[in-house]
Amino acid sequence: MSAFLRRLLEYPVVLATLGVATVGGLLEATGNGTAARWVVSLYAVGVALLQARGMVADLRAGNHGIDLLAVTAIASTVAVGEYWAALVVCLMLSGGEALEDYAAGRAKRELTGLLQNAPRTAHRLRPDGQPADVPVEDVVVGDRVLVRPFEVVPVDGVLESTGATLDESSLTGESLPVEHVRGDGLLSGAINGGDVIELRATAAAADSQYQRIIALVREAQDSKAPFVRLADRVAVPFTLFALALAVTAWLVSGDPVRLAEVLVVATPCPLIIAAPVAFMAGMSRSARAGIIIKDSGTLEQLARARTAAFDKTGTLTYGQPQVAHVEAEGMAPEDLLLLAAAVEQYSSHPLAAAVVARARDTGRALPPAEDVVETPAHGVRGTVDGRVVVVGKAGYVAQETGATPASTGDTGIHVAVDGRFAGSLTLADELRAETSATMAALHRAGIRTTMMLTGDGEQVARRIATEAGIDDVRAELLPQDKVDAVRSAPQRPVMMVGDGVNDAPVLAVADVGIAMGARGASAASESADVVITVDDLSRAARAVQIGRRTVRVAWQSIGMGVGLSVALMLVAATGSLPALAGAWLQEAVDLTTILWALLAVRASRAEQAETARMTADVARSRADLERASSHTGLPAPAPRGA
Repeated sequence: MSAFLRRLLEYPVVLATLGVATVGGLLEATGNGTAARWVVSLYAVGVALLQARGMVADLRAGNHGIDLLAVTAIASTVAVGEYWAALVVCLMLSGGEALEDYAAGRAKRELTGLLQNAPRTAHRLRPDGQPADVPVEDVVVGDRVLVRPFEVVPVDGVLESTGATLDESSLTGESLPVEHVRGDGLLSGAINGGDVIELRATAAAADSQYQRIIALVREAQDSKAPFVRLADRVAVPFTLFALALAVTAWLVSGDPVRLAEVLVVATPCPLIIAAPVAFMAGMSRSARAGIIIKDSGTLEQLARARTAAFDKTGTLTYGQPQVAHVEAEGMAPEDLLLLAAAVEQYSSHPLAAAVVARARDTGRALPPAEDVVETPAHGVRGTVDGRVVVVGKAGYVAQETGATPASTGDTGIHVAVDGRFAGSLTLADELRAETSATMAALHRAGIRTTMMLTGDGEQVARRIATEAGIDDVRAELLPQDKVDAVRSAPQRPVMMVGDGVNDAPVLAVADVGIAMGARGASAASESADVVITVDDLSRAARAVQIGRRTVRVAWQSIGMGVGLSVALMLVAATGSLPALAGAWLQEAVDLTTILWALLAVRASRAEQAETARMTADVARSRADLERASSHTGLPAPAPRGA
């Protein structure tokens, strides 16, 4: 009860209105009706004057609303002696603020939870191994940090304990605990399990994943949607209609009470509260799904989007080359892969890591190599079990074989063994398992055109686009070319999805810029309107679905409130609805529309079915990719995915 009273004290006008109602009721009960009328009427006039002052300030700021209806409703009911109806209108106005705060609090529960869970201190280990509590801002890269059971990981770091079990639901939406082993990267914001763990900081608090999300959430909470301003503009014709109907009812009937009866039911709360609540609910729901929407107006743009453009590397693909095919001559593909990996494990070339990783996926130990010599940008040579193995570009390998290997059509690594050409490894940046399902889901959500904007060559780009089901392919583009492509897109609004620093300009000029921020692409995240905090492209389609749902619920709330208010006004114009009864009915209309607006915080049945369909499509795509990998003649690699 004490908590309830504290909350009630935050709204003094509500308390004052209830106090005046109590005093007026006691005066009425004791036969002092005139005194009750004066007390209630004077209080109502005071509230109307306060409301009028706020209305003038809004008009000077260029904001239109329906405060005029509230002021005229109070004034008219007092003038005709319906002072109890005037008091109900005062309660509606003052209680509406409290109701809005409650509804908005429920709607943005996920956003608020992120802020409340932000770590403020860290247990930094001193040189003697003892922990010392310091502000999280004092942790620097390289510090060893202790995290106790059920505490929040304060900064990004590398696990130095043998193992750890973390709850990463606030970051990724994954409800199950995630197991980690020594050397794994840990993200700030994850909640430690039941054991004490140690980590070495790889980023300061301000640069850690959780703090970046916190900054985005603060930006999201401070936003106001253009759609809400549109709701304000809806109030202008509604106000004119209500005033015209009230005056007409008065003139036709000759009874000024009709004016008050109409105006009492002409103050619909949804135009003030319901639409913002719906948008905050949509932003809360998106945060729960790992999608941080910075500006609530972005939800409307997402709902209206007609073109979806994508960067390729790291967005449509994983951004890491993998061995896609092994062509061997005179030996098994797995044996050729192991020989190549044996010498590549000593190379610093980025493609070497892909070969070594694929060889280790076979489960066999890599044989050691001797006399390894690397020619930078060309290849590497070594001796494996007494056999001379040369791995690298076609020209480099040709020096050993005397014949130029055939082109693979993709990124190819050629292998010679004991002076003879032995085969080749084709590497490709693998398409994400969820990419094709995401494109299909976007089309079903109303996206008419999908585009790929990439700096890669035409051949590789078209292969990826065909596999993904993308309509329009633009290859060999510079960052400025991507900007021009988005600006000239005929179907608008345009949403652009990217993940790298070079995507920052095009994300900034798109109607909706969406950054795949799970890998810490801060430049892209800062210039984008939406940041996906998990490594899952399908969340882009989920963002569009949430946008459409949110806007639909907001419009439904507005339509419901206006429709019911108009119906009540028409009844009141006939003289069949007393002012006091109309005031209480208007309260019921307000409550109904706000509760309806809160529906935006959860998925509709159609969305649930769409999510299930997309999940099934992703599972089929992943199975297809695994089947395709079997054509290499190698064991299937470890599954990849979000």
